[in-house]
Amino acid sequence: MKNMFRFLPIVALVLIFSGCNGKAESSTETNEVAAKSGGQEAVQDDVSQKDIVKVAVGSKDHSTLVAALKQAELVTSLSNAGPFTVFAPTNDAFNKLPSGTVDGLMKEDKKADLQNVLQYHVTTSALSTDMLQNIPTLGMVNGGSVTVSVTDGKVSLNGGAASIVASIRASNGWVHVIDAVLLPAAK
Repeated sequence: MKNMFRFLPIVALVLIFSGCNGKAESSTETNEVAAKSGGQEAVQDDVSQKDIVKVAVGSKDHSTLVAALKQAELVTSLSNAGPFTVFAPTNDAFNKLPSGTVDGLMKEDKKADLQNVLQYHVTTSALSTDMLQNIPTLGMVNGGSVTVSVTDGKVSLNGGAASIVASIRASNGWVHVIDAVLLPAAK
């Protein structure tokens, strides 16, 4: 009986190390699968609240914005935890731009310009429309700023250049649907 207790610590160590090895392999396999499938945007979850990108993808009125986010390689950034507030122009808002503007920005050599425009629609805070009514100026991700004004309870941006027509809470912030594309000042 004494001999059996002498080997017990050795058996326990063997079990612990063999358990760790199995977990390391499992973790490696998990990381390889995650690397192949993408980042946070690749997570499939039909139960939890959708993130900002999934909200946009689920809207037939935002297909141009979704295509632009993909071209500008901003999908992963806006799928992350945030918090973010995104002013999301509708397809009609993009159609109001001068002819050829969207097509020009979607070219590979204009990616930096497209990123600048899209980042001018994002701030790094989760701001509801009620909160926006008390903030006269917002700093945007591209380094610019947007002015906020309220008339008869309606929130407008940049002196009425765009108005919020709907707001959707996302898991990582807010999506405010706007009726015009915000254009940053030339650098």
